[in-house]
Amino acid sequence: MRNSQENSSISRRHFLGLAGGAAGMAALVSMGVSTSWAKNNPEIDIDNIDHQESETDVLVIGSGMAGLFAAVKAHDAGSNVLLVSKGRLGSSGQTPFAKGIFAYDETTTNFSIDDFVNAISSSALGTNNKAYTRQLAEHSLARVNELRAWGFFDSPLYFNSFNKPIEERNITVKERIVITHLIKENGRIAGAAGFSLGEEKIHIFNAKSVILCTGAGGFKPNGFPICDLTHDGTIMAYNIGAKVTGKEWNDGHPGQSKNAAACFDGWHGMFERKPGTTNVEIHHDLGVDLNYKAYMMGSPIKMGRPGEEKVNDIEGGPYVPEEFRNRKPHGAEPDSADSKSRNRRPPKEGGAPPGMTGTIVGGSSAGMAIHKSEGLVPINDKCESNIPGLYAAGDALGSYMVGAIYTQIGSSLAGSAVQGAVAAEAASEYSKSTALPVNSKTKINLIREEILAPLKREAGYSPAWVTQTLQGVMIPNFVLYIKKENMMKAALAYIEELRDHHMPMLRAADLHELRLAHETSNMIISAEMKLKASIMRTESRCSHYRLDYPEIDDENWQAWINILKGEDGSMKFEKQSFGSWPDNQGSI
Repeated sequence: MRNSQENSSISRRHFLGLAGGAAGMAALVSMGVSTSWAKNNPEIDIDNIDHQESETDVLVIGSGMAGLFAAVKAHDAGSNVLLVSKGRLGSSGQTPFAKGIFAYDETTTNFSIDDFVNAISSSALGTNNKAYTRQLAEHSLARVNELRAWGFFDSPLYFNSFNKPIEERNITVKERIVITHLIKENGRIAGAAGFSLGEEKIHIFNAKSVILCTGAGGFKPNGFPICDLTHDGTIMAYNIGAKVTGKEWNDGHPGQSKNAAACFDGWHGMFERKPGTTNVEIHHDLGVDLNYKAYMMGSPIKMGRPGEEKVNDIEGGPYVPEEFRNRKPHGAEPDSADSKSRNRRPPKEGGAPPGMTGTIVGGSSAGMAIHKSEGLVPINDKCESNIPGLYAAGDALGSYMVGAIYTQIGSSLAGSAVQGAVAAEAASEYSKSTALPVNSKTKINLIREEILAPLKREAGYSPAWVTQTLQGVMIPNFVLYIKKENMMKAALAYIEELRDHHMPMLRAADLHELRLAHETSNMIISAEMKLKASIMRTESRCSHYRLDYPEIDDENWQAWINILKGEDGSMKFEKQSFGSWPDNQGSI
């Protein structure tokens, strides 16, 4: 009896150390500790998993709006292109649910491009990168016209219109492949690696350049269609030394309190709506003002269409610039204006935008920042990262195109198209002067082992359980949206526990669970970034609000926060002043 009690009182740290592998499990069994609760039963013969290598000039990862234009324009620039996607062309990520696309047309607006850039900067409290704001206005109409020629506006489903230019150019597309690693050799990008969801196969892609069009991500919240986006591209790039930005910002899309997890219902017919165009209509929306109101009132909020709610009927809360406080779009004409004004507004078919009628609750987009405000740090206006040969576009690029608050309706879809094309031309030009890299067998074998590790664990934690734990820590309103240091530090302790002791023991029994294991790991690292960046920014601005620092601090915080992985594996932080490009200085 004494020996049994001693065996059952094994220290937690010792237990976790032992449980990490087969030897540990054998030791636990020999000590009389049951492991049936964590036992893994793989349905795959790991020894028979195939291995396939491919070569290309430009590798595009992701097949949404950014990926489409990246592939098409890189091909048109003379490069051999390979497009790889976790989902189906035009049917994965957030692209299928976006129904308004911005087009700056000087013939239908009284706003010059300079006016547009300045108005965006005013709404965004200086957080936008003016180079990318201007780029959006200059190129959006051309991209929209190309989409129109491909039939984009003829159907609520995007596959046929996306497939048209792909088929015409005979661009190779590989779908249902989960990319888990970016490969770097001799200080520059050399390709990517992952596995197929449809067959037992590891894929190695050797490439001269890579364009990440992997979208943003969240913590797999209910009620919003970002459940298959988990910041995969961002974290893969971070792991090889790329700088990341924008993790303190929050997207404020609410959900319905009735059937809150019903994504289809909550989007009020937008799935069936054909896309339409929008013109200049600048807002200061989708921050955390509603989260603050709910925090102070202690109940869900009843509201109508955007602009009908009162946001200043409680004391305090996020700052809204004076010209946007009445919720009248900056530059919009009165309702009685001519059709030019009506053309600025989003399509009316299908009712109000998601979550914007009835009684609403927050958290439906938990873990995601404002579109284009998080992702890889660009070192110039060519969508280039600090890793030579690695580019990003759309929500995978922290371009701050319209700042850290939602300022221009339809800009996300348009920005993805514009940046996909810009990144493609830059990546193609880079590839022309670059030899195809040779990836070392040692590195490829190590990557293969890391990909398959969850399948090989005899026991461990299911990714679903770890994800639920992560959600319970991160999604509460008083942690993620209405922030204060003591709560964020408490949440960070949980996240560091998941990072250090649960992430290394994620297990998988099949290819679906293998995907979930890698996604869960990415969400854990993203959560760490979000908490640490939010603690670091000791002010409130745009979609970042702190109860303990409720004011804007222009003296210390006219700067973005960049995150990079140190040589010792630790997470490093630096400030980058608004209006500047990054350098290799300033780490703190």
